[in-house]
Amino acid sequence: MKSLRAIWVILGAWMPALALAADLDGSRLSVLWGVPFAGVLLSVALLPLVAPHFWHHHFGKVTAAWALAFLLPFAWVFGPLAAAAGLVHALLAEYLPFVILLAALFTVAGGIYIRGNLHGSAALNTGLLAIGALLASFMGTTGASMLLIRPLIRANDGRKHVTHVVVFFIFIVSNAGGSLTPLGDPPLFLGFLKGVDFFWTLQHIWPETLFLVGVLLGLFFLLDAWFWRQAGERLAVDPTPDTPPAAFGFDGKFNFALLGVIVALVLMSGLWKSELQWELLGTSIGLPGLVRDAGLIMVTVASLLLTPRQVHEDNQFGWGPMQEVAKLFAGIFLTIIPVIAMLKAGVQGPFGAIVAAVTGADGQPIPAMYFWASGLLSSFLDNAPTYLVFFNTAGGDPATLMGAQAATLAAISAGSVFMGANTYIGNAPNLMVKAIAEDRGVAMPSFFGYMLWSCGILLPLFALITLIWLR
Repeated sequence: MKSLRAIWVILGAWMPALALAADLDGSRLSVLWGVPFAGVLLSVALLPLVAPHFWHHHFGKVTAAWALAFLLPFAWVFGPLAAAAGLVHALLAEYLPFVILLAALFTVAGGIYIRGNLHGSAALNTGLLAIGALLASFMGTTGASMLLIRPLIRANDGRKHVTHVVVFFIFIVSNAGGSLTPLGDPPLFLGFLKGVDFFWTLQHIWPETLFLVGVLLGLFFLLDAWFWRQAGERLAVDPTPDTPPAAFGFDGKFNFALLGVIVALVLMSGLWKSELQWELLGTSIGLPGLVRDAGLIMVTVASLLLTPRQVHEDNQFGWGPMQEVAKLFAGIFLTIIPVIAMLKAGVQGPFGAIVAAVTGADGQPIPAMYFWASGLLSSFLDNAPTYLVFFNTAGGDPATLMGAQAATLAAISAGSVFMGANTYIGNAPNLMVKAIAEDRGVAMPSFFGYMLWSCGILLPLFALITLIWLR
């Protein structure tokens, strides 16, 4: 009995630390807790420019150093158990489900090889981007990006200028195209889990999506056609030999069925309600999520075992892009903990000015401000928790947000998805596409170079969306 009593005493002493880790009070935090997160972002932005060789070989170590720069002081101030609980929550509730889903989509899409050498004319490239935009809302921006980026690069390997093709691919396929269903992008899936109807975004932001994707496709066609007509644009020898029309097709077609399984597993985890759950250091682990993640791991293994080696060789499949995303986002998911907590604190927190800016003097939400606030923060923070912060700031009641405040929910949804294209770290597929392109010899812009593209092209379009739909 004494030993049992001692256990309860210890558990009782642990509970405040667990509660702190589960719901960190951001109003009590200094903005200095955001320094490690800012360090990760600046490392991604600057080190590839000033020390490319060092970054290429040690980006994982740099990210780990910033993670420890947050975790160790946090353990010193709030206690080792609170730090452990925060680490467990970031790992089990956020990072692992994120990486497992990305790995499944990366592996399955990498097991599909589109045979034949397409020639990257402006019309063909624009058509591929349009197909990718359509697929993105139904197989996810990651799935559509991983399926199409390799054949798109191969189609353009006989051209001198390819950078703009990949940049517009990130704008359209890796981001804007995923705005119509919860399958397209993680923020919308979180909204679905919170009670937003599956087809709500399709019904309410399709005009903005059609406008954004349509204008981007038009701009891309004009720019690509201009490059196509320049002397010396087409190389004398196409690195990929021509193939007869009969040779076009798909290898590894069974991976399409595995993509269907991935979609079914994601939907299942959102629709299946189970009271069975486990708790580890304050983090609840539900049965639907466990089943989903176990199923995704099985799908990944099945794709690796069943896909012929030749398909992977033809696709130049490798784990480098996935490793880069996994390592960088491990640091981001950990160091972002205090930043999200400070945002959740609302007007009482260090970022109270941002939260206050989205509400008018009459207490009513301002859709245009929600669009820009959720979008700009999603450009640098993980867009899924950012969506939740503003979803809850707007009241958090899905029935009200889908009804009387539909304009506000549409603004949050569009901002979180569209503006993920503003930076390489705004959405996970951005980095994956960049890594694959660089692996195939495409000279991609630096972090700030890419932002010159996004600010010059996307921000004016977002301003037009604001003027037309969010006044």
